[in-house]
Amino acid sequence: MGRDAGTESSRSFRIVISGYYGFHNSGDEAVLKSILLALEEEGRAQGVKIEPVVLSGDPAWTESMYGVKAAGRMQPMGLLRAIASSDGLISGGGSLLQDVTGGKTIPYYAGVLKLAQLLGKPTFIYAQGVGPVLNRRMDGLIRHVMTRSAYVSVRDAESAALLGRMGVPLDRIGVVPDPVMGLPLPPAMHGATAGDAAAAPSAAGGGSAAAAGGEAPVVGVSLRRWRKDGADLARAAEALAELARRRPVRLRFLPFHTPGDAEASREVMERLGKLGAGSSAELAAPGDDPQAMLLEVSRCDLLVGMRLHALIYAAGQRVPMLGISYDPKIDQFLARLQEAPVATTEAMDVSAFADAAERLLSGAETWRASKATLIDRLQSEAREPAQHIIQHLRQRAKR
Repeated sequence: MGRDAGTESSRSFRIVISGYYGFHNSGDEAVLKSILLALEEEGRAQGVKIEPVVLSGDPAWTESMYGVKAAGRMQPMGLLRAIASSDGLISGGGSLLQDVTGGKTIPYYAGVLKLAQLLGKPTFIYAQGVGPVLNRRMDGLIRHVMTRSAYVSVRDAESAALLGRMGVPLDRIGVVPDPVMGLPLPPAMHGATAGDAAAAPSAAGGGSAAAAGGEAPVVGVSLRRWRKDGADLARAAEALAELARRRPVRLRFLPFHTPGDAEASREVMERLGKLGAGSSAELAAPGDDPQAMLLEVSRCDLLVGMRLHALIYAAGQRVPMLGISYDPKIDQFLARLQEAPVATTEAMDVSAFADAAERLLSGAETWRASKATLIDRLQSEAREPAQHIIQHLRQRAKR
């Protein structure tokens, strides 16, 4: 078990990672990047080398982007070979075991887990968000693969409770933050100070352009299309326009999922109409590197987000945030910061939104101080799955 098993320091473990990877979704790619970094760092700390193999929708791109091996997630023989030659399989992170996005999602991810288990490989559930599960016939399948996994962690208490109702023993389920809470800025940006202003984020978090030079504060905006009638985007445009009329702001739209988020952002920008004096709106260039988008968020003075990982990025960089909920996972993450959504895709009070945004823009340091302990704890806990997984592999190799 494990390669080069002559000494503890020379041992390496090949781990297959199953998730929604290789589809150029910034949030999911951030999850993958975070897991890869956590495994690498924890492996180094425990004196072993981790060799990841990612199941990807675009293996060539994944290999180029992360410098790891990849296999086609929908290519049966390649997937089988990858798992058969591995020391274990990680399923996660992200919302994999849910059927809102389609009836085939749960059978696929549970099927990959079951294949690894049939091949005698230990399986690990890495900070997954479980549910909603509309088809209750899936409960037995989920319970089956979960109870046979060597380690199970979920990213919120609601996911743990759902697994418990399915029959998974609660004492086997760890509740940890989303892996992205542990994602660092690109190496060149570490050690940046508030004096770097818009050219770099402050070390304490948050854009410093407004404070440093009296410029309009940067309000990052991460939106997605959700309602078919577009009413949620129309209300978001009204709310942002109200804020921009009250005070100068630089609205910077951040597309986390291309091309959909960029299209939704352009639609909202067109609806903004005439902004107040000193206010502006712009669309950031979409990119594949999750740390580049993390850098974008770190330069904001406020983040308005529908995308979960936009909010997680903001928390990790100590950027005050306002969440717009379209899914329980948004409410669940905000609750861990003792916050609640400012609005939902069903209802938004334009005036209340602008009031909340103004309070955070004028009281950013107070917000950061009030959240520091919570964020520090989440970032520390985000490393726990990698620690448990590598400890298990090392112990298994000694048998």
